[in-house]
Amino acid sequence: MRKKRPCPTAKPKPGAHVVALSSREVDLQEMFNEKVQSRWHRGATGSSKQEWISPGLQSPRDPSVQSSPSSANVVLLAVAHVRKKMDFSNASPESHCISELLDSSDGEEEEILMYGEDLELNPFDGLPYSSRYYKLMKERQELPVWKVRCAFMESLLHHQIVIVSGDAKTGKSSQVPQWCAEHCLAAGCRHGAAVCSQARGQVAVRLALRAADEMDVNIGHEVGYFVPFESCCTTETILRYCTDDMLQREMMSAPLLNSYGVIILDDVHERTVPTDVLLGVLKHVLRARPALRLVILTAPHMSSKLQDFCGSVPLIRVENEHQAEVVYTCSMPKDHFLSALRLLFELHHTKEKGDIVIFLACEQDIDKAYQMIRQEQSNSNPDLGELIPVPLYPTRNDLIPKPNQDKQKCYQKYRRKVLLTTSSGGSLIRIKNITFVIDVGVERRKVYNPRIRADSVTTQPISKAQAEMHKQILSTSPSGKLFCLYPEEFTYKEMKPDFPAKIQESNLTSMVLFLKRMDIAGFRHCEFLSRPAPESLMQALEDLDYLAALDNDGNLSEFGIIMSEFPLDPQLSKSILASCEFECVDEMLTIAAMVTAPNCFLHTPSGTEEIALTCWRKFSHPAGDHFTLINVFNAFREASTNSAGQCCSNEKWCRNYFLSCSALRMAEMIRAELVEIMKRIELPISAPDFGSPENTLSIKKALLSGYFMQIARDVDGSGNYLMLTHRQVAKLHPFSSYYNTRRSPEWVLFHEFSISEDNSIRVVSEISPHLFVELAPQYYFSNLPPSESKDILQEVIDQLSPVSTTKEKQKANSDNKENEKYPQAPTEQRCIIQ
Repeated sequence: MRKKRPCPTAKPKPGAHVVALSSREVDLQEMFNEKVQSRWHRGATGSSKQEWISPGLQSPRDPSVQSSPSSANVVLLAVAHVRKKMDFSNASPESHCISELLDSSDGEEEEILMYGEDLELNPFDGLPYSSRYYKLMKERQELPVWKVRCAFMESLLHHQIVIVSGDAKTGKSSQVPQWCAEHCLAAGCRHGAAVCSQARGQVAVRLALRAADEMDVNIGHEVGYFVPFESCCTTETILRYCTDDMLQREMMSAPLLNSYGVIILDDVHERTVPTDVLLGVLKHVLRARPALRLVILTAPHMSSKLQDFCGSVPLIRVENEHQAEVVYTCSMPKDHFLSALRLLFELHHTKEKGDIVIFLACEQDIDKAYQMIRQEQSNSNPDLGELIPVPLYPTRNDLIPKPNQDKQKCYQKYRRKVLLTTSSGGSLIRIKNITFVIDVGVERRKVYNPRIRADSVTTQPISKAQAEMHKQILSTSPSGKLFCLYPEEFTYKEMKPDFPAKIQESNLTSMVLFLKRMDIAGFRHCEFLSRPAPESLMQALEDLDYLAALDNDGNLSEFGIIMSEFPLDPQLSKSILASCEFECVDEMLTIAAMVTAPNCFLHTPSGTEEIALTCWRKFSHPAGDHFTLINVFNAFREASTNSAGQCCSNEKWCRNYFLSCSALRMAEMIRAELVEIMKRIELPISAPDFGSPENTLSIKKALLSGYFMQIARDVDGSGNYLMLTHRQVAKLHPFSSYYNTRRSPEWVLFHEFSISEDNSIRVVSEISPHLFVELAPQYYFSNLPPSESKDILQEVIDQLSPVSTTKEKQKANSDNKENEKYPQAPTEQRCIIQ
């Protein structure tokens, strides 16, 4: 239950104690008084009270009765309003940066409306509504989704599951969660609060900020968010935004989600692995909690499939009013990337107003386009206006770079935003005045291959569903144009209706670990909207078995339960647990944070590659890239400690070394969260000892304990690394500290491998065969396919224990003879690597 707040219109009793105000509170109080008196003056000179009442709401008092606000009321309201904002203004600087660049409001300041005792109070916080609330309310009521508000509220009252199917830009993602919060408040919150899950953390944060603004409440109190490694909520938060994986993690400690009365799954059509898992698991929760409500927000092409999955549930359809004009090319361009940039500059030279969205093939193209637009802008005519490139990465949490404040004065005529994203980043686009969309029509997709434990990266046409959503982005602009850099027949001949769900194309090890954890909570079966491939499930179970996360019965072991507490890849979690044994926890936490955060090495502009390599060599460590990352992180923290103005000097230091400041800040946040988890589950944290030979060996042992399945050997001495588990050959990534060096280590442990035009392994460190033999499970080694590398490792095993090996071989031969004489019933076998 929410705490009762004192009525904001209550007058202080004579002689009551007056709270001393800080200087900032006094300044804000004076501003508050000026706004109130100004508003009162305008109301007394002819404006009626009805101007301040939201449409559909009526004042409980006669609007003709007016009285001036007392100074005591003004003081109390100002202090309450200011202190509440100061107490809960803990939203991250990342959130403010994103909001700043993507906000399309006119920047009017908030004003609190007062008419003496005639105040309309916000039911969420008990404070009077501001004028901005009524202004935003008019804009909200113009959204297409408001036409179905009554139908939605009626369906939510009488049904457990409600599906809202709508086009992009209809307002369903921003408005439906607020209506659900109203539903919870009307029920007295006896069934819990409302939570809205998103596929991406950036979207969750931005929607939380928008909902707090539109509901006229404070972010972090009545409305909040919790995303990986960042939380901005209290126990009183009635509307929470989160990511799908964070809601999963909450289910591990509270399987029935008893703190929530309404759960909203947004962007279900994106079909991420956590979204599909939540759809299946929540069906069990709904059976156990009849009062719980589930709202599913999706695109139209998914509505029929969801209805079949959920049964006979109400479906509410929302449509856009405008249809964008589509312009196709006569033929496929040779270079989609350059064609898109060429068209961008042509549109900018026409001086037609409006922002531009470009859907590129991959996130590497976003980086390249950002650099090229900035470089072209510095040489362009200021009379054309300023082009502001805004990169939107679907899989990264990077900050949006702020425009150069020094150059803004030169472009007083016009400033145009250029949003750069990929086909899967449509949900990141929230600004209103988009006039042009450029669609390259292709994208680079990752499809996981369980046989070789690697992602295959291919460039292929986008789906018809994606092309339609790109068109819907312009639904709010009657004069919008979509430029498709492909012919119209390409849509019908090459594009698929939709792509398979991510659960059929991804590594499922983390998903299986979660489902095994839910087995402990009593969920024995999970219904999937699309069944995952059996081979992927078998590979995930096999990997968890190798990592000692499962016991002999296939249930989670004690190791597995602890591993599931970390919001990391299971292999990385196992390495952290092993570091407790080898006393290198401090260093392992840094490595885990750095490989989980976005890549800290920036893609350098043309002509600066050698300068960047020279800067990066200062952090290089002879033991490998994992140790280099520790050097980078420690140098960043040292620069932060030694600087007076932390933010500016950090960014300058990172620019000097061609490093991503936002990625390193994210690594700091991740590491702090991991330390908190270690303390919560009472795991030991050893003192830092980085640099000593013993510590270097311990770090390698900890890494091998989790990543023994990701080993490669240089087969010819020229940097051609053959994977130990399959026949794929890869090169070192250019960001590796071993790249362009004379010495190439023979045996390496790698963090990431993908199959593409240039197969490469990323984040590699040198290991010895003796370490691998010592730490890899014996049954994993026995399942490796025959190869020269396996023969070398077998020789190492024979050298280390020749006597025991001979005895084992003799015992195995005798067992085989016994089995030939007396055949035994088949027993459960471990999976063999294909």
